[in-house]
Amino acid sequence: MERKKYVGHTLLQSVSFGNEMLASRLVMAPMTRGFSPEGVPGENVAQYYRNRAENGVALIVTEGTAINHPAAVAGADIPRFYGEDALNGWSKVVSEVHQAGGKIIPQLWHVGAARRVGSAPNVDSPPVSPSGMTLRGRKNEKIKALTKKEVTEMIDAYAEAAANAKRIGFDGIELHGAHGYLIDQFLWEVTNKRTDEYGGDRSERTKFAADIVRACRKAVGHDFPIVFRYSQWKSTDYNAKLAKNSKELEQFLTPLVEAGVDIFHCSTRRIWEPEFIDEDPSLSLAGWTKRITKKPTIAVGSVGINRAFLSNQDNENVTIEENLKIIDEKIKAGEFDYVAVGRALLADSEWAVKLKNGKLDQVNHYTKEAEKELI
Repeated sequence: MERKKYVGHTLLQSVSFGNEMLASRLVMAPMTRGFSPEGVPGENVAQYYRNRAENGVALIVTEGTAINHPAAVAGADIPRFYGEDALNGWSKVVSEVHQAGGKIIPQLWHVGAARRVGSAPNVDSPPVSPSGMTLRGRKNEKIKALTKKEVTEMIDAYAEAAANAKRIGFDGIELHGAHGYLIDQFLWEVTNKRTDEYGGDRSERTKFAADIVRACRKAVGHDFPIVFRYSQWKSTDYNAKLAKNSKELEQFLTPLVEAGVDIFHCSTRRIWEPEFIDEDPSLSLAGWTKRITKKPTIAVGSVGINRAFLSNQDNENVTIEENLKIIDEKIKAGEFDYVAVGRALLADSEWAVKLKNGKLDQVNHYTKEAEKELI
């Protein structure tokens, strides 16, 4: 019996990405796994990403990778993006994904104050942040406030990573400016109390992120896509807002556009929820971002799973099929250009091809318990 395919197939349409074309609008969202001993991605990591590319994912955003700073991440098995051993490993990942017909960009990452004291791989390096504060905005003597010189060095480390990404064959980069990590700590008024040019009002707090974008752009040239991922919510505060309305969002986004961001990856927990309900009862964060910046956007949030991220009784029964209908409508309305899928692809490397073939009833669904076993 012929299976009913998803009506519209808008996710499966080809779409531009910089000067190249993607085979579909499907993006693999970045998901930290910690399978790279001493920070070096091996053959298992290369095969993990290849499996998704050869099964219909057009663009892969890697898990967060450490820039060249001793306190960038917390975990000896989180991949780094510096040192020839790690970069050689990433080069093999790129080769496997390209052979499978996909494109891939690394997510460049520094966790800032989200790192616990004494964390591997550099146990003696203290966590750093804009103002020596915790993620809840409390002063902590164990968290080092970055000096102006250290801020400049951090910006240079991002640019070095961007240049290496281009050198070893990646198709662009993504800067992780979301979820309460270092770049986001500069953006958020709760964690940024600086009195120099990297603190102040909403636009001034964007300077660190904008300077990183500008330095990366100089390092990679004009034709290498720079994606900037941001979120309103933080890992310590799901109700946090960088911007409470579209005017405030514009103040935050404009410096990033001027600095050279090509695409915004708008991280939300539920893709169907409106961002500023008083201004528009339907427009998502990705939709608002595209309207303000005129740049392409990636939307994300509980797309391929039957239970929404951190669900309650009101939204736990939102189905994959309902999500896909909403996405179909929003893509046709021009609200966003790409859709990132996370845990569904973690659980089932064939999720995209099952969507294409009308076999969503056969997908392997994500469970937290099985996460470490998934390849």
